[in-house]
Amino acid sequence: MKLTPELYFLTLVATATALMWIPYTLARIATRGVMGAMANPDPSLPPEPAWAQRAKLAHANAIENLAVFAPLVLVATAIGISTPATVFAAKLYLFARLVHYVVYAAGIPVVRTLAFVVGAGATLVLAATILASAT
Repeated sequence: MKLTPELYFLTLVATATALMWIPYTLARIATRGVMGAMANPDPSLPPEPAWAQRAKLAHANAIENLAVFAPLVLVATAIGISTPATVFAAKLYLFARLVHYVVYAAGIPVVRTLAFVVGAGATLVLAATILASAT
């Protein structure tokens, strides 16, 4: 199987998602110290900053959405679908997820929702293209 543009962007999305834990973990270390960050959850320890709590939620959301996006890219690649629309959708998904993470962590609600919807739309373009090829 060759590296299609969709697989390339999927790799970037997966890598970005794999790195999203770093900022909120560093915030936890800064707030609680190394040992406190590695300890079991303890209500007596100081909470992370609000932005770090939002970054953790954004990371979880990225994982949840990757579980839908990734199989569609893999199916499209497996059946030989790569169109300008699917390439654009994969690029757009990457952009939308990065924007979503940053604005979610920053606490910008409307842009966060718009970025989420754009990413969901890109996922639906992939699904629609795959389903249209079956007819």
